[in-house]
Amino acid sequence: MKTDNSAPVTGAPGDAGDAGDGEDGGPRPRRRRRRRALRWTAITLAVVICATAGAGYLYYRHLNGNIKKDELNLGDSKVAEPTPNAAGQTPLNILVIGSDARDTEENQKLGGAKETFGSAPLADVQMLVHLSADRTNMSVVSMPRDTLVQIPKCTDPDDGTVYPASDGRTMTNQSLGHGGPGCTVATWQELTGIHIDHFVMVDFSGVVSMADAIGGVPVCVDANIHSRDSEGHGSGLKLEKGTHSIKGEQALQWLRTRYGFEDGSDLARAKAQHMYMNSMVRVLRENATLSSPGKLRRLAEEATGALTVDSGLDTVKKLYDLSNELRKVEPKRITMTTMPNRYVGSRVEPTEDAEQLFRLVREDIALDGKDAKDKTEKAAASGTPDDPAAADGEIAVQVRNGTATETQGAAGGRAGAVADALVADGFGKAVVDQGAYTGEETTVVRYPSADLEGDALRVAESLGIPSSAVKKSTSVTGVTLVVGADWRDDGDYEAPKEDNTTPKSAEALNGADESACMHVNPAFTWS
Repeated sequence: MKTDNSAPVTGAPGDAGDAGDGEDGGPRPRRRRRRRALRWTAITLAVVICATAGAGYLYYRHLNGNIKKDELNLGDSKVAEPTPNAAGQTPLNILVIGSDARDTEENQKLGGAKETFGSAPLADVQMLVHLSADRTNMSVVSMPRDTLVQIPKCTDPDDGTVYPASDGRTMTNQSLGHGGPGCTVATWQELTGIHIDHFVMVDFSGVVSMADAIGGVPVCVDANIHSRDSEGHGSGLKLEKGTHSIKGEQALQWLRTRYGFEDGSDLARAKAQHMYMNSMVRVLRENATLSSPGKLRRLAEEATGALTVDSGLDTVKKLYDLSNELRKVEPKRITMTTMPNRYVGSRVEPTEDAEQLFRLVREDIALDGKDAKDKTEKAAASGTPDDPAAADGEIAVQVRNGTATETQGAAGGRAGAVADALVADGFGKAVVDQGAYTGEETTVVRYPSADLEGDALRVAESLGIPSSAVKKSTSVTGVTLVVGADWRDDGDYEAPKEDNTTPKSAEALNGADESACMHVNPAFTWS
């Protein structure tokens, strides 16, 4: 519900994104016309990292009343929570959302685009913040706003409006207009299989007020930049070559700038946002002036008034407790990434590398490659199904032959041989699916809904298939084992060694890297 919390709470079909470019409505490179976009999500993380000594004032009741809340998940399907590690700890996943809403005069002034005043907001910034179970590392995954996804059916908690699932794929930023941030959460969970614990959402004016309260954050450009073209398009950011401390509206300009950074794409803008976020975290951890009660009070006032959160974060105490968890991570163990993607016309879609990145997050594997824990053990404990497996003899399994490759036809009889092996192991309802199917590089077990996840995991376990190869999919109607090209021969399945490295296409940036500097497009420089 979109309500204010006035007292403390105890306990834990069109392309709406094409009205203009990401800043001011002008044409964009690669034939991509964009609506003004926000890419300033870094600011929202400030509220959950800024806790320091002298924070007792945070418990004033009126601060709780500043915080707005909404439902966490508006979709029908759920993703199982991860299993606690040996110490009883679980990972924490927070979706940070930047709304482009022009629903107030202040937001209108900052965002422009008068023709969009009062229209459905777009989730133009989406960043998943993953805190490891042992609180030693943090991973951030940005999803480009024009990523093509399947938005699930969502129900608005305020008026009961049901938004049907998207007809085919559509831009992910439209999910916010399907009932609220809970639909953006549902969309992420459907795509990634990652259980999301909380969301934090902020708008234009919230960015400016919080950036002012935080104070200057250093950023770097490798040449003079003015993000403005001959037709007036651009964020208006104007800086000389070198490092500058920015705040307030200038910080918003930096985080929204597309024209002038590298190739002028949203991917370059995301890189600038990651640099800002890393720098901001270092400032918040190192700047002693933030221990000043006056400055902390101002930041608390601005932050609580700028945020919309789920019920799990709807009091200052809950935000404060969360901040203490996040502050355990040193900047050198923070990794910023962008979801690997490829162009589909003027949009993008996730690549195979994106699934690799999602898997690492699901299995709580550090993206900086410094995870000392046993990866196999972590993968086995990465999730517990909502429903336990049925008895082996009651699990219906369809077995498909997916052993074909680009150079070889399907290996004869593989589906039948594996089905027979399952029957011999007590899975009496295992049958061969006689249809013709495209090849799969690796063997996979698919299931259509959460109630069959336990069954799918049990089938995989019986054959020695790793749990990471068990995937939810709407392309099947029951538990379906696809024998891949990695199991063309008789004998026990030998799982391929998993690559637990972060894909290079994710463009990882370490939180302690103070040398990062944005490359300026020569067409937007000045002298």
